[in-house]
Amino acid sequence: MASSVVRATVRAVSKRKIQATRAALTLTPSAVQKIKELLKDQPEHVGVKVGVRTRGCNGLSYTLEYTKSKGDSDEEVVQDGVRVFIEKKAQLTLLGTEMDYVEDKLSSEFVFNNPNIKGTCGCGESFNI
Repeated sequence: MASSVVRATVRAVSKRKIQATRAALTLTPSAVQKIKELLKDQPEHVGVKVGVRTRGCNGLSYTLEYTKSKGDSDEEVVQDGVRVFIEKKAQLTLLGTEMDYVEDKLSSEFVFNNPNIKGTCGCGESFNI
């Protein structure tokens, strides 16, 4: 079983058009840098895997885990030397999403800026599409 990377939240992005890209998910420079830092301490892992689980007060929640290989039905996103694998169940929920890493005085977390989200819970950890 893979271990969890860090906490992740979601943000509904309104009035943003989905931009056509070849990748299902785009990463900000801060997300790329943080993933590189995390993988530096995990030499046996090749990237991180994004999944979606039924959880929370609003339905779905993203998960992040280290992964040693690409699964048969995983979508692979390679950006700036970082490999992110998307589980089959999460692929449609992530189309047009930007993955960011945000750090402030009280918290640090990956944030999924997702234009497909219809609603989120108050804390931002669960969402519905």
